[in-house]
Amino acid sequence: MLNSLSGRFLILTAVFVMLAEVMIFVPSVARFREDFLLNRLERAQIASLVLLAADEVNADLQEELLRNAGVFNVVLRRDDARQLVLSSPVPQPVAQTFDLRDAPAFTLIRDAMLRLYTARPEVIRVIGQPVRMGGLLIEITVDTGELRTAMIDYGLRILWLSLVISVITAVLLFLAVRGLLVKPIKRVVATMQAYAKAPEDARQVIKPSSGITELREAEETLQSLQMQLTGALKQREHLAQLGGAVAKVNHDLRNILTSAQLFTDRIETSQDPTVQRLAPKLINSLTRAVHLCEATLAYGKADEPGPTLAGIRLSDVVIDVIESERLSVGDAMVSLSEDVPAHLMVLADSEQLHRVIGNLVRNARQAIVNSGRPGAIHVMANEDDHESIIRVADTGPGLPLKAREHLFKPFQGGTTKGGSGLGLTIAAELVRGHGGSLSLERSDEHGTSFCITLPKGNLGDGA
Repeated sequence: MLNSLSGRFLILTAVFVMLAEVMIFVPSVARFREDFLLNRLERAQIASLVLLAADEVNADLQEELLRNAGVFNVVLRRDDARQLVLSSPVPQPVAQTFDLRDAPAFTLIRDAMLRLYTARPEVIRVIGQPVRMGGLLIEITVDTGELRTAMIDYGLRILWLSLVISVITAVLLFLAVRGLLVKPIKRVVATMQAYAKAPEDARQVIKPSSGITELREAEETLQSLQMQLTGALKQREHLAQLGGAVAKVNHDLRNILTSAQLFTDRIETSQDPTVQRLAPKLINSLTRAVHLCEATLAYGKADEPGPTLAGIRLSDVVIDVIESERLSVGDAMVSLSEDVPAHLMVLADSEQLHRVIGNLVRNARQAIVNSGRPGAIHVMANEDDHESIIRVADTGPGLPLKAREHLFKPFQGGTTKGGSGLGLTIAAELVRGHGGSLSLERSDEHGTSFCITLPKGNLGDGA
């Protein structure tokens, strides 16, 4: 219990209340000492007035008056005349003199604490102001033994009262904290434990219900995190399903494409000029289809192969992509162009870079075709001292808002209707594998522009 939040709060409350009572105790004891001495002065003044009123007072009556007043001597000053009114033998010399007339609070507190600290009884002289205009000044001598005993008794009563108050306050606060904080926190913890057992189950997501602002904010934050985690787990499950599905069809699809490659060997022997011009591109397309099949399977297994870096001529890759896409354009009103310096060399994997640029150009072509309006796609490149920059821009309708929000996320960032969004995800991973980056520069009703940056390296060493 003591290790719990409510238990520690109980202990701290009791300690703080006791500290507060101690701060009250010190001035209270000082006030008690002042009242005790003022009471002795008042009683001594009454005794002296009895003596002044009587014509003659015997020794026994004088002793009784001093004993009732609790003093040894009484000196009363009236009309500038100092007069010893009552007196009796003093057991020891006067140790200290205290003037209670207009004494500051700090002095009263200091004297009270010193009196508690000093255990040995002393005789002290106390000076005060007579009550009810009974004179100019009154002095008494008293023993401190009875004063200190009364102060200790009063202090113990104050401490016991403080202890009772602190215990009651601590218990009430303990119950309040337990009801207002501990139970809601335990409910949140129980919800987290239940969610941890089945994070895919959306029913286990916490529903904020606390009336305390801070706890409700914590519940809302936890709800947001749980919903994001549940979504991520579902996405991961989709990726696992994709890997399984691709693994099932990959073997047969690869065999089909391999057979198609064999058929193209016959096509290469044709004497038709058009066939001779298109046959190499068909062979390259089939080869890339086989590689794409294998790469998609590798992505499903989260095992995309690393790039084999070499110095390549960027214009060759871009021209190959554009010519391949022109075959797919057909009669569609889509124009493709490039502006890549013939001398521009980049350190990259030719096959992977072809896939990246081809994916961006293909997405742009599909967006323009789907819009039903003519458009243009332009690939340009330049370099500086540190990196090569490739831009793929189009005049299409721009990306949908959802695609821009979830760009480069599988199954969420698809740019075309029915698309899975894997193309951009794989492209971004391939570029990162080169040490570069793929980013969206702009996308609005006037078109879209993607930017690929590749770091420059030693083109002579290749990988």
